Formats: sequence, structure tokens, C-alpha cells
Amino acid sequence: MTSTLWHGFADMGAVSEHGPFAIASGSGVHIVDTDGVEYLDATAGLWFTNVGHGRAAIADAVAAQLRTLAHVSGFGDVMPAVTINLADRLGELAPIAGSKVFFTSGGSDSVDSAAKLARRYWHEMGRPEKTVIVGRTKAYHGMHVAGTALSGLPPNREGYGTLMSDAATVDWDDAKSLLGLIERVGADSIAAFFCEPVIGAGGIYPPPEGYLREVRDICREHDVLFVADEVVTGFGRIGGSWFASSRFDLQPDMMTTAKGLTSGYVPMGALFVAPHVAEPFYSGGVWWRHGYTYGGHAGAAAAAMANLDIVESEDLLGAALRLQDDLHTALAPLADLPVVTEVRSGVGAVAGIQLADPGAGPAAVTALRRHRVSTRVAGGGALQISPALIMTTEQVGEMSSRIHAALSQMG
Repeated sequence: MTSTLWHGFADMGAVSEHGPFAIASGSGVHIVDTDGVEYLDATAGLWFTNVGHGRAAIADAVAAQLRTLAHVSGFGDVMPAVTINLADRLGELAPIAGSKVFFTSGGSDSVDSAAKLARRYWHEMGRPEKTVIVGRTKAYHGMHVAGTALSGLPPNREGYGTLMSDAATVDWDDAKSLLGLIERVGADSIAAFFCEPVIGAGGIYPPPEGYLREVRDICREHDVLFVADEVVTGFGRIGGSWFASSRFDLQPDMMTTAKGLTSGYVPMGALFVAPHVAEPFYSGGVWWRHGYTYGGHAGAAAAAMANLDIVESEDLLGAALRLQDDLHTALAPLADLPVVTEVRSGVGAVAGIQLADPGAGPAAVTALRRHRVSTRVAGGGALQISPALIMTTEQVGEMSSRIHAALSQMG
């Protein structure tokens, strides 16, 4: 089957040759293709379907909202009432009390918004020379201009020229690398440091022991804004708390989110802004000339409210902690397979199965599909495991067994 569709992050020559993997429906932790074959969805869509597929309560909430009011622009003093209610609810969940919430259309929007706000904040503070934004190797921060410039994945930056000359990259696992950059460039030039608490698309790398606290302290000591990129880890995936920033007590100056906010039922993102960063813009007469037509979309806000209700009522924050242990236990034996070098897990409902041959990723994904597991390759040849938070211990075991069978045939 061929299609006119141009897929994201794809070898379209290969896709055109074998056709798309067309998904027709989903229920719980399963998805079904157009031939009626059912698969375990090992990635929860793309890190986002935290509450699972087919939740009628979310669909019904969106439908009811769209029948009442589809959307009005959130510019100026206008905003749908449901979006105002959602912002207030999120403010109660924020890792820093009194944080403000700025809505976007997704994770890439949230990152670009944070990059712009960091620079604008320092301008308002009388320090306009602080413009450099810093990311880490292996990091992924979306594919808008700032996110691409921050990327620690070289292939994602290649072929675009210099998007931002004042962006820098430090080692993902060594806090001293950040400190060295600050000493070389000067704290007076650096606006913000962007940090995924758990690196996601770059290969699923939990933070080294003590790393997050150390870089947070370095930023605080040198007047650099700390931006926690929680597009992947936010809204329960890390387990025990709504955000990794809360679990690890990061107290971010800003926090980018999306994905789990609506469990992917409707596109939406949100940027959380700590009170001291928001203050210059709330004192009167200062505009932040930035925004999105669909930021805070009423239908998306209704989806988010229903999604948060499910996370709370079913204790999916606790379920993520149980999945943390289940995935670690069930997937660890895969490291003994000849085609696997490492299984990375142990922090939240995420894991990465590192292939010995990074180039074998596409073949591994195809092999897993034959065993009715849907996953993808992240970073340098790691199979992404990030199931819906409703996946049971038994289903984790079944998923691991199918992965083992598929990878054993490759070896």
C-alpha cells in the first residue's frame, strides 16, 4: 500500500517500498492494524498514552466541549473558561507553588517558548547579554528552531546550517561539563540550561546518581535558569509524583510539558513558569509578545481535565512506580541475548533495550511486529519501552516474552 503521506523521522524511500504501518484502532495497551492484527503498544503511542487507548470519558468530554465552544483565541484577556480552570488545576500540581501556566500546542512549542522566555526574562532584568541556551549530548528537545539547536543528537541538526549561534552542548552525564562551560563562556552570557530528568528519544538514559541535584545547584549558584524538559516524564510517567521535578526536588525555573497532559487524545502542551520568572511580566505594562492560535484550545483543555481525573482516580502515579519495578525485572534478562548490550531501566515507566548493532534497529522493529509488539528505535539503536501506565504485571511479562522471542531469532 502506498500513500501520499510524508511521515516524520522516516526513510521515505523505504516507507514507499513497503507501505505504512497503518493503525486502525486501539484499546487499553493494545493497537490494531488495518488487517485486524493486534499488537502490544510498547511505546504508548510516543510516550504519551498514559491512560491507555479508547478512553470514552476523554472522548465524551471533548465532544461535549466542542458542542458548547470549540475554541477562542487566548490572546489578550480572552480564554475559554475550561482552559482557565485547567490552568488553575495545573497550578496546584506544579513543582513550585505559585507557578504560572502558559499553554502551547505541543512539546516543541513548549521548548521554544521556554527558550524565548528565558532570554526575555533576562532582558527585563537588565541583563540582555544573557542569551546562550545550553543542552546536553543525547538530549532531544523537539524539532522547532530552539529545540533543534539544543539537540544533543547530531543527525537532528545536520543540513540546516546554524540555527542559533548562541546555543551550546555539554556532556549529558557529567555536571562538571556544565560548570566548565560556564567558566569558559561566562555566566553573564548564559540564559538557561535545558535538562530532561530522564533522557527519552536520545536512547532512554536515567540520570546518574546525584547528577540532577548537582546541575541544579550549579545553575542556582551561577544565575542560570534551570529548565526541566518534562515533555516525556511529566504527568505521572516517572512515577510517585506528577513530575520528575517533584520526585527529584528540582525546583525548576521553568518546566516544559505536553504528551501525558492529555494522554495524546488531543494535541496540547504547557509551560510552567516559576513565580520569580513570571514576576516582571505581571508587574504591569510589560508584554510577552508570544503565543499560539491553538494554545489552550478548549477541546484540548477538556481532554486534559478528563485525563487528569483518570490519573487521579486510578492512582496511575502509583501504577508507574509498580511498572518501574515490573519493567526492570522482566526486561533485565534480555541483556543476556547476543544482539543486546544493555537494558536501561529503573526510573519510572520507561526502559531502553540497547542493540549491539545500532543499525539493526529497523530489522528489530520489524521482528517485534511479527511477534505482535509495536515499538520504535530511539537514540543510537535502543528499542523504546514506555507502555501505558495501565499495563499490568502480567502484560509486562507477556511483552518481555515476545521481545525475547523476536530478538532471539535475530541472534
